[in-house]
Amino acid sequence: MKVVQAIRSAVFYFLFIGQTAIVAITIGTIALITGGRTAFSWSFAKYWCRSNLFMLRWIAGVDTIVTGEENIPAGGCIIASKHQSDWDVFSIFPHTGRPAYIVKKELMRIPFFGWAARSLDCIEVDRKKGAEAVPAMMRQAHAAVERGCRIVIFPEGTRKAPLAAPDYRQGIARLYAELNVPVVPVALNSGLFWGRNSLVIWPGIARARFLPAIEAGLAPDVFMDRLKKAIEGDSNDLILDAAAEGLSRPVDPTFAAKLDALKLSRAAGQ
Repeated sequence: MKVVQAIRSAVFYFLFIGQTAIVAITIGTIALITGGRTAFSWSFAKYWCRSNLFMLRWIAGVDTIVTGEENIPAGGCIIASKHQSDWDVFSIFPHTGRPAYIVKKELMRIPFFGWAARSLDCIEVDRKKGAEAVPAMMRQAHAAVERGCRIVIFPEGTRKAPLAAPDYRQGIARLYAELNVPVVPVALNSGLFWGRNSLVIWPGIARARFLPAIEAGLAPDVFMDRLKKAIEGDSNDLILDAAAEGLSRPVDPTFAAKLDALKLSRAAGQ
């Protein structure tokens, strides 16, 4: 099983990386010529997302189910998502209207890819500068909201393994206070199938769930508490549901222990 799935994964990666390069070069070149976003580049970006999900399903065996889109309010908002896999980026994208993803500076410096990302409203953040990077990010975020974008951020800043201890950064709280818009939490379980350090992609149903929006205007500590509880609680529920359905991936003792502990806490009503 593992050998077969490794081959399927290798085929997916070959097509995924090749297609991503073609899309980045095309949209990046259009951005250089036109100076920004066009209807074609936007359509091509949506094609990239949908085709990746198609290839994941038919080559690697990963189905995608995204629910809760009705929880996204009209107008400006922040979409704050758990981050476990590259799947998260292109599974959420088609449901967000006109998204402005917050992207680390290093990615924005890649030729063609960075030009394409900037033309598609991505917001650059220099994580090495820490708090000094926040004012520049805020200026870009305000401009994006004024263009009609919804800000998309991964509050932990990087991919986390399923059931890993959460590590939420303060950037999301600063954005929430500065923009004064609702925040839509997003729970998911994609890391069960496409892990951050795994070259093998395992079959199953990757799920993402847009949760009810957190209203604007809360105190920062109250907001962060609600955000963490929403994202972590529902992400854990999605992981438990997937485990109950049966996982095709190998389960190491550390993850199995965490899963058992989560089952016990749920059974105890915690």
